[in-house]
Amino acid sequence: MNNPLKLIGAPSALLLLEGWAATEGRDAIHKTFIFKNFNEAFCFMAGVAMQAEKLDHHPEWTNVYNRVSVTLTTHDAKGVTEKDVALALFMDKLA
Repeated sequence: MNNPLKLIGAPSALLLLEGWAATEGRDAIHKTFIFKNFNEAFCFMAGVAMQAEKLDHHPEWTNVYNRVSVTLTTHDAKGVTEKDVALALFMDKLA
């Protein structure tokens, strides 16, 4: 049986993260990463995808050329959890 997800909420999560912001109208956090070119952006997304699979936690994201915009929330918990913070920290380190 899986451990229940600990709902921490966007305000608490933002205390632990740099450059992330609360998403208006929902308990989620978001950030836009900017890279030198499309290849760097795509490599970032591929690295995040591998980690997301390991965590069984997947981002909402879009990619336009060198930009990757990410929103994190845990749908099962209806808000920001420790999983979101862990994935955000991983993304920051990878970028």
